[in-house]
Amino acid sequence: MNENTYVVVMAGGIGSRFWPISRVSHPKQFHDVLGTGESMLQTTVKRFATVCPPENIYVVTNREYASLVREHLPELPESQLLQEPIGRNTAPCIAYACYKIAKKNPSANIVIAPADHVILREDAFISCVKEGLAATANQDILVTLGIKPTRPDTNYGYIQFIDEPNSTLKKVKTFTEKPSVEIAQMFLDSGEFVWNAGIFIWNAKAIIRAFQQYLNEMADTFEEGTPALDTDQEEQFINTAYSHCRNISIDYGVMEKANNVFVILGDFGWSDLGTWNSLYSLSEKNIDDNVVNGNVLLYDVHNSIIRAPENHLVVAQGLDGYIIAQHNNILMICRREDEHKIKDFVADAKAIKGQNYI
Repeated sequence: MNENTYVVVMAGGIGSRFWPISRVSHPKQFHDVLGTGESMLQTTVKRFATVCPPENIYVVTNREYASLVREHLPELPESQLLQEPIGRNTAPCIAYACYKIAKKNPSANIVIAPADHVILREDAFISCVKEGLAATANQDILVTLGIKPTRPDTNYGYIQFIDEPNSTLKKVKTFTEKPSVEIAQMFLDSGEFVWNAGIFIWNAKAIIRAFQQYLNEMADTFEEGTPALDTDQEEQFINTAYSHCRNISIDYGVMEKANNVFVILGDFGWSDLGTWNSLYSLSEKNIDDNVVNGNVLLYDVHNSIIRAPENHLVVAQGLDGYIIAQHNNILMICRREDEHKIKDFVADAKAIKGQNYI
């Protein structure tokens, strides 16, 4: 195990597409979504146990979720829990972690991973990660993991790569973040594109150079404040820094612009579990092709996903292709094919019914 290897787990998102299970007060990374007995955050951290020493694993989250992280990861030292004062997307989150790690170890080789992804074949995943770490250890490159697409999904970034038959590390030709459905279909039909899994690997020097080149204002902010990191002044500096940082993803801010991006193609049963349909596709189904988690009575119900607390009885009849989800004070019933409308449900619930429903 290489002591220069670090893992940063991003655990600050709300996961609103998975509403009403994922809520502002308790996002999906703190739920046992797949019924494994562990939250998604716990599973993610455990996944990297063979990649780096435990003292090299950092978790970045919103300050209001810090107590939840401590509850789920009681073994995580306070110094390895990075608290964001406000959500500013992934670029500031990654800058905070990477500048902090670089100050401690300028030779650091860093893996960035979201806390809410599903990996079904973990051995294959770890093999890809270690391959990426070997490539980035001494090269000024930015590596992402790519997944063969199965549908024209507009929620993912798409990577077009230069096929090099003798290398598993492919030079990225184009990087397109969240295209329209028409363009996504073109990408799928071409067979030349893979999904960006949102799992990145790079060394500290390479990513800091990328921030300096493509997000120079953010780089200036964190370079000016680096002396405050790992001191009593860190919280005050981060509060100020985040008030100056743009709300921008690492994909838009760096990966789409950089000319030193490479992709490793992976086949490890990946899903970002961002939607009800992604959970449906991953889950075991009964004889009627339903995914059921809860206390239910179903009559002539097919191709549906039902999730409800055990102390509530759900009775449904005559449905085909529906989401029935109950959590706390919300019951949502929606056609699976219309799940893109959930973002509208969340917006309306907030505007019309109030904060208690988001």
